[in-house]
Amino acid sequence: MVVSVGGSVLIPGNEDSAYMKGLAEMIGKVSEDVRMVIVCGGGKIARYYTVTGEELGGTTYQLDMLGIGVTRLNAQLLAISLGDLSSADIPLTAEDASERSSPDNVVVMGGTAPGHTTDAVAAMVAREMHADRIVNATSVEAVYSDDPRKNPGAERFSAMTIDELSKIVYSEHGAGKSSVFDPLGIKIAKEEKIDILIVDGRDISELRNAILGKEIRGTYVSSR
Repeated sequence: MVVSVGGSVLIPGNEDSAYMKGLAEMIGKVSEDVRMVIVCGGGKIARYYTVTGEELGGTTYQLDMLGIGVTRLNAQLLAISLGDLSSADIPLTAEDASERSSPDNVVVMGGTAPGHTTDAVAAMVAREMHADRIVNATSVEAVYSDDPRKNPGAERFSAMTIDELSKIVYSEHGAGKSSVFDPLGIKIAKEEKIDILIVDGRDISELRNAILGKEIRGTYVSSR
């Protein structure tokens, strides 16, 4: 299975090392039962670099590469926390990540190529692994009809189909502006019949349940 961990979950600037130590301990335990690859996002540090790069006249390609570089730094940081369970040698492609994955090796990676978000990369890795689910660890604990931080009346979903999730992503707010999940990732998950579980990534017990396929408080997105 594949876990997509947002950069806003890994490094929000809130006792990050303590969180990663707890996350690593949990991953060490569940890895005895689940073969997994973890894909790390860039978060606010990636946004800082891309915004600053744009102000300096950077091209779209250059800005994408800056963001990818940050995701790989985050991946190396998480790999350090996992110790012997992982390797700081970060895979650069979905194919390589799938090949390296084994019961005694938790593969951690970041982005791969310009134009592909880490959610999309997670879906690509899941396709290569023939995984049945992706766990999306985000800074929001479930899928909502709108951003609950801006709209207190937004509807929360405990379960939905992948087509319903796609409609939210491609809402009137514009394609790709929702932070729920990447449109390309949704397309791949639908084609490959990969379920998506969206949970609060900072809630380690909730994340553990999602990885193990147990009941969650977040949103279960069925691809079937």
